[in-house]
Amino acid sequence: MFNDQQKKVLVTGGAGYVGSHACKAIAKAGYLPISCDNLVNGNSWSVKWGPLEKGDILNKSWVDSIIKAHKPVAIFHFAAHASVAESLINPFKYYKNNFIGTLNLLESMKSNNINHLIFSSTCAIYGTQNALPISEDAPKLPINPYGASKLMVERMMDDYSTAHGISSISLRYFNAAGADLDAEIGEIHNPETHLIPIAIRAAQKGLTLPVYGNNYDTHDGTAIRDYIHVSDLADAHVLALKYLQTGGIYNKINLGTGKGYSVREVISETEKISGRKILVKEESKRAGDPACLVADSSIAKKELEWQPKHSDLSTIITTAWNWHKYCNKIYNV
Repeated sequence: MFNDQQKKVLVTGGAGYVGSHACKAIAKAGYLPISCDNLVNGNSWSVKWGPLEKGDILNKSWVDSIIKAHKPVAIFHFAAHASVAESLINPFKYYKNNFIGTLNLLESMKSNNINHLIFSSTCAIYGTQNALPISEDAPKLPINPYGASKLMVERMMDDYSTAHGISSISLRYFNAAGADLDAEIGEIHNPETHLIPIAIRAAQKGLTLPVYGNNYDTHDGTAIRDYIHVSDLADAHVLALKYLQTGGIYNKINLGTGKGYSVREVISETEKISGRKILVKEESKRAGDPACLVADSSIAKKELEWQPKHSDLSTIITTAWNWHKYCNKIYNV
């Protein structure tokens, strides 16, 4: 049984990949996480550290009822559609869910005097940048509807802060990766769009891994990304809440390591950890994919006192590999 007397944090998308890891960190910090999820992309079995409220943030009356029932001290907002490729062919889905859903949430916060919001933003708001690593004040040039929808939410949050006093932080993730160090939860999407779980599945099942683009302006021709362990991201959210509660002023913060790895390097490390060869098929570049995204996370380290502990590529892939071995056995996925 959960302790209903604890201070509560509402976690939209709490049954999802990053949200569920955040719930574990929230519980460890002494709060009771209330997971709010429609279970379209989330999994009920990943809700382990607090109760699950099943519903959709597009339903404003449901959002109102949950906030009134639980009276959280803060909201962690992960609920979003997050596929770059899908957003290009179905922008309506992304603007409706990511923008309107957040608008409903902010309106309910205003009505119920909830004043702290930590938002799951993305490096996709930056688009293609010439200067690396990317700092928070870099030009915002999203090249896909997913990134554009997240940038719109950031602007909306600024406006609600000015008009209604809702203190918020946008945590701009670079590439979330890896799995819980205890293999209690991890990454499962259907369809899967992230490189590391796709590479692991290819290694496990002898499948061919598509590599999209081999002529980017990078050292080996494949796209480079800054991979950040999901548990390090979860810890940053708890630190962000403490930062808001003590009057912190920075409200746009990058989360990354400052080091990028190419697609080929990720495949090579996956082969090393799995002990298996991965078959590769080179494909054309995908629209909406920048060549290189690497973070300047100096503000997170200074202001949040955050330091990634598990985000070397070996640990990321090892934890993901261990999780996928476990979940294949337990959940048959």
